[in-house]
Amino acid sequence: MKRTIRLAFLALAINTATAQTPDKNINNLCGCFDVEFKYAETFSPDENYKFHERETISGGLELVFPVEASDKKIVLQHLLVITDKVIIKHWREDWTYENPIIWKYQGDKTWKKEIQKPEAVKGKWTQSIWEVSDEPRYQGSSEWITVNGQNIWQSTTDAPLPRREYSKRSDYNLLNRTNRIIVTDTGYLHDQDNKKIVKENSTEKLLVEEKGMNRYKRLDEATCNAAKIWWEKNKVYWEKVRAIWEEKIANISTIKLETKVNDKVLHEYLMAQAKDYADGKIPVVELDARIIASLDLFLNKGKEVAVKE
Repeated sequence: MKRTIRLAFLALAINTATAQTPDKNINNLCGCFDVEFKYAETFSPDENYKFHERETISGGLELVFPVEASDKKIVLQHLLVITDKVIIKHWREDWTYENPIIWKYQGDKTWKKEIQKPEAVKGKWTQSIWEVSDEPRYQGSSEWITVNGQNIWQSTTDAPLPRREYSKRSDYNLLNRTNRIIVTDTGYLHDQDNKKIVKENSTEKLLVEEKGMNRYKRLDEATCNAAKIWWEKNKVYWEKVRAIWEEKIANISTIKLETKVNDKVLHEYLMAQAKDYADGKIPVVELDARIIASLDLFLNKGKEVAVKE
């Protein structure tokens, strides 16, 4: 019998360390973590290319916890803990077992739906990464395997520029990512081998390769209590955003998003709206309509651009 669990947490009752999901490896991605991000450009076919300085980003505290779980789907929300009073909704990852639907990134803020054959996804988990605004980023599928005693998941897929670069660089427009998740005794490692690509029409040219090492070191659960409290106060708004996105993309085959509207990106609209709702400035009966209006600004500024199936 299919088991479906909607995980509704009380402020201090979110126990991510023991939140059992249908897959033990994905369960190990939940918890309170000290996060460190490191990236280094490693190789370019252009001898005149000027390498960017090696970058270390101190990620600070991050809470990762399931907001939905069933036998074949686990939704994990990430929250950044800046201080006890400053919490930021971060990215989201959905894990879906034998998922036939892949939103393949085309470049230029465009994703196209591809339907996979059952034999192509048999035994595999698809990781779907969604932005701070819950808009799409990338998806990849793979089995979890054990190599030398380590549990590893790995896939290669195209993606938009990472947030650390899309506001700074215009010399490439597509990131081909090889993502490798390695479960460790102290948390997990997100190991990356990335290719920064210049894509023009149907041609792709490698600009430079990059190595990424993101380490998640598990901390005592109580260290992230402030994030748990924040989620209880804000989860209604963000659950609605997620549900509305799911409705919008359910019956279309192409997603095309504006990068900015009125010089603001989508998450700026949604975060301002979330604050207004938390402050009581938006009645709950108006919330869905307000969220839909914000999303439609970026779906080609409210015009219908997706192809109906």
